[in-house]
Amino acid sequence: MSNLPNCPKCNSEYTYEDGSLLVCPECAYEWNPADAVEGNEDVKVIKDSNGNILQDGDTVTVIKDLKVKGSSTPLKQGTKVKNIRLVDGDHNIDCKIDGFGAMSLKSEFVKKI
Repeated sequence: MSNLPNCPKCNSEYTYEDGSLLVCPECAYEWNPADAVEGNEDVKVIKDSNGNILQDGDTVTVIKDLKVKGSSTPLKQGTKVKNIRLVDGDHNIDCKIDGFGAMSLKSEFVKKI
C-alpha cells in the first residue's frame, strides 16, 4: 500500500496521485502536497487595504469616513483603533473604539500602522 496523506477536507484515506496533485475521490478535493504547511490547518489570512497581513492585537487606522448604524456621527478617517481581534465573517475585525464602544469593521477599510 502507498503511504499517501489523508484528504485535508474530509479526512478520507482513499487519496490518489494525479500527476503532481493528490486527489480525494470522496469529496473531489485536489491539492499539491508540496504546498502543505504544518499539518492540515486551513489558516485564513486577513489583510488590510494595502495588503499587509493583520494579526490579533495590531493597531490600525480607518481610511475613510464610515457610517455607523444607530449613531448620528460617522467614524472619521484617521481614527486609530488599538488592540484589534480578528474573527470570521463579513466584518472580520472586532474592536473597541473610544467614543463609539464595541464595533465590528471590515478589513478593507483599515490600514495597519
